[in-house]
Amino acid sequence: MVFWLFLLFIIGLRMAELLLARRNEQWLLKHGAVEYGQAHYPVIVGLHILFLLSLIIEYILRGTDQFNPYLLGMFFLLLAFKGWVIGSLGKFWNTKIYRVPDFPLVKKGPYKFIRHPNYIIVILEIALIPLIFHLYYTAILFTVLNAAVLYIRIREENKALQL
Repeated sequence: MVFWLFLLFIIGLRMAELLLARRNEQWLLKHGAVEYGQAHYPVIVGLHILFLLSLIIEYILRGTDQFNPYLLGMFFLLLAFKGWVIGSLGKFWNTKIYRVPDFPLVKKGPYKFIRHPNYIIVILEIALIPLIFHLYYTAILFTVLNAAVLYIRIREENKALQL
């Protein structure tokens, strides 16, 4: 039961993030933003959908409702960090890569200390979510796949930020 409630929470969270990204995208485009890295975005979307499906399949095959409350707590701390990241970027936060000409890069919040804090969150989410429920195959497989996608993503974002 805990797994299914948590999964619904994760899906709801992702949907809210996509709605926020869409609203921010409209603002960005209105201010002359240019999108970068469009070719790999469908791969990211597909990866996240497959991640959710893998969670469900491995959970059903595992057949137990055990979970690690400490890792669950760490996940909620991670969400607080994510809120700080999103709040720091404000209208500039998005799931896609946009750059608005003549706008300075955000250098507040965690961006004072780390170049890509959002990707640290994504890395930890992909690992923590399955580990909370002892879904080790999903944790390992998607950590590796996510690393490959983030390698491409961060390279594209760095190019866009240097323009």
